[in-house]
Amino acid sequence: MSIYIGIDSGTQSTKAVALDLDTGKVVAEARAPHRLIAGLPVGHMEQHPQEWVAALDTTIGAVASQIDRTRVKGIGISGQQHGFVPLDKDGEVIRPAKLWCDTSTTEECAILTKQLGGTKAVIRKAGLAILPGFTAPKILWLKRNEPKNYAKLRHVLLPHDYLNFYLTGEYFMEYGDASGTALMDVRKRKWSKAVINAIDPKLMDYLPPLSESDAIVGTLLPEVAAKYGFSEDVIVSAGGGDNMMGAIGTGNVKAGVVTASFGTSGTIYAHAEAPVVDPQGEIAAFCGSTGGWMPLLCTMNVTTVTEQVRGLFNYDHTELADAVAAAPAGAGGLVMLPYLEGERTPNVPAGSGVFLGMNQHTLKPSHMARAAMEGVTMGMNYGLRRLADLGVTPREIRVTGGGAKSAVWRQIMADVFGVPVVAMVEDEGAALGGAIQAAWAMARQTRPTAKISSIAEKVVAKDESTRVKPDKKRHARYAKLQDVQDRLSLALRDLFPIQRELANS
Repeated sequence: MSIYIGIDSGTQSTKAVALDLDTGKVVAEARAPHRLIAGLPVGHMEQHPQEWVAALDTTIGAVASQIDRTRVKGIGISGQQHGFVPLDKDGEVIRPAKLWCDTSTTEECAILTKQLGGTKAVIRKAGLAILPGFTAPKILWLKRNEPKNYAKLRHVLLPHDYLNFYLTGEYFMEYGDASGTALMDVRKRKWSKAVINAIDPKLMDYLPPLSESDAIVGTLLPEVAAKYGFSEDVIVSAGGGDNMMGAIGTGNVKAGVVTASFGTSGTIYAHAEAPVVDPQGEIAAFCGSTGGWMPLLCTMNVTTVTEQVRGLFNYDHTELADAVAAAPAGAGGLVMLPYLEGERTPNVPAGSGVFLGMNQHTLKPSHMARAAMEGVTMGMNYGLRRLADLGVTPREIRVTGGGAKSAVWRQIMADVFGVPVVAMVEDEGAALGGAIQAAWAMARQTRPTAKISSIAEKVVAKDESTRVKPDKKRHARYAKLQDVQDRLSLALRDLFPIQRELANS
């Protein structure tokens, strides 16, 4: 008679689900918003970790009120990847966290890459390139730009680790989320001394020891357990990054499954039994949070773009879908380069949004809305094609996130990707993944051979009513538009930094 609570602490909100393991059903859900810090220069994206804690308390309290609290056995937390949470010797937050979508660290990336011998050398040493979104350049940024704050640094945690710390008082980091720091050799699953020493040799002392993803961080602190009305024996599992937990929550725990998440950012990833290292550094060779590896592509601009367009025309979500459906596939040749916050794949941190093809026929809300939705989908397809080059070829794609709820968008996904697309019964995949992982961690205490795939197969289900197949003619048209978008991106890369400088002046 066990219930496991899964948490997904994202960029815009925190979600919680309560999973009844006996029935395999989610029996309660809750959500609470949190905000980005306003007024920062272009490229700087930060949040106060205390807001994550407040949202965590709110969502756990909300689901706890809907269930029998005595049945809760464990909590698993998913968190936005790469964020840098700097703590002092007492575990107090030194400054706001720099997030995955912060692109202010371009200079630090160049410094580290040069010091380590170039991009190819970095990939040999760490398994992936050092990109602005990753944690390593954020730490160097703090050292170079805020030396007084850096002098206080004694603990480095990622967002989900910080919430684990709040719940248990333990400093902890597992392989999956740690592989997104660029501080780790993803092939050997060890901290990379070369990368760490390039920042500061003392940094090794500030990092937690690395742990397996089926480990238990600890049990709830007495004051936290009392706040929630839970037993002090409730365990907190290792947790992981949102993509790692999203993989678990969509059943992507064995080879052959591909997941696409259409949220604030866009990710496509698969399970692998061995590292999948991209010599070009565009696909991240992450570790999974199930013991394997998880080759992943990430684009920074997905629902942020469609929500901006929706707000621009004062549409509700139904009106946005209707507007997109009213425009022809390909939006009459109107192509959007959707780099509103810079971009990670391809690596264009100084990028900005561009419309190409505006004329008297396409300068309409419907065409602009469709071009935005198509633009972010083709942005993800850029990386999907690179995954295919590395041997990851999907037969279908399981989609999750806010974009997956839109029927018109799912059809665009299928037409752009060229394979069937299907959504999940439980759309909060990362939160569900956290709950499944917590159940797995508990099971391994008495059955060391327990497999997470067995739990996932019982819980995870596709919603076959959402399945759509690609249209061959539309797919061929999108292939041509994809070529235009890719070439436009290349043509503007020398101009983007100049425009970014003007935007910040």
